[in-house]
This record gives sequence, structure tokens and C-alpha cells, in this order.
Amino acid sequence: AQGEVVAPANFNSPEQTVIAGHAAAVERASEGCRKRGAKKVKRLEVSAPFHCALMAPARDRMRPLLEAVGIRDARIPIVTNVEATTAWRAAGLREALLRQIDSPVRWVESVRRLASEGVDRALEIGSGSVLAGLGKRIERSIPVETYAGPS
Repeated sequence: AQGEVVAPANFNSPEQTVIAGHAAAVERASEGCRKRGAKKVKRLEVSAPFHCALMAPARDRMRPLLEAVGIRDARIPIVTNVEATTAWRAAGLREALLRQIDSPVRWVESVRRLASEGVDRALEIGSGSVLAGLGKRIERSIPVETYAGPS
């Protein structure tokens, strides 16, 4: 990092990890991955260094906003991708939302946790199917359907 920040941001699949941080540090780390035989190194066009320490100021600004929002205990447990554990208490869910801003997304562990909890199907809501594709690489026992909304 040479005095800058570079850190894992998303553990997307056993073969895919996204890094984030200062642009120059990310580029140096990417080059190091290439030299060490990474199959693919791709720069993502994003508007901020999500899920790393550089987002701490955003987390700090978000805290009072989330504290002002009424969050109730969940009726069913939620697997948080900041810890890959189940949570249902409002305070824990609020804290997980805040920590998610500047902590890595532990997607592989989260999907495996869902499987260990007995989840046998999932639904990806949105315009793409990225999570469905990643899910196949992590846990084939959980088929993921996609739903893009009404046409």
C-alpha cells in the first residue's frame, strides 16, 4: 500500500476477490496479482472506494441518519454480509448496515451460511444476474432465480 489504503472489498466467489482503496495502491496491487499469475485482473468503474477504510467518513455521516430511522427486530433471521452470521435484533441490524459501508462484503461466507441454515432457493431482485452467477460458484445446492421487475 506504500502508505495508502488497499484492502479486500468483496469476497465474491472462491475465485474472485475485489480490492478497493487509493487508486494508485489498487493499481500496484493489481499489477502484483498479474505478476503472481492471476487469471484475470479488471479495473471496475465505480464512483467510490466502497467497502474499505476510505469509506469511514461516509459511515460516520450515515450513523445519525440510521439512528433516526425506526428499525424493528426482524421476523426472520437475516444473514449479514459484513459478518456472515445471522442477526435479527434491530440494534445489531443497524450496526451491520453501518459496518457494511467500510467493511468487506463476505459474500462467499454469507451464501455458505444460508446453505447451513437450510435455505434451498434464492431470488435476486434487480436488473442483472450477477449474484445468481456468483451463487453457482459458491453453493450449487441453492438455485437463484432472477426477477427484474414488471416489464
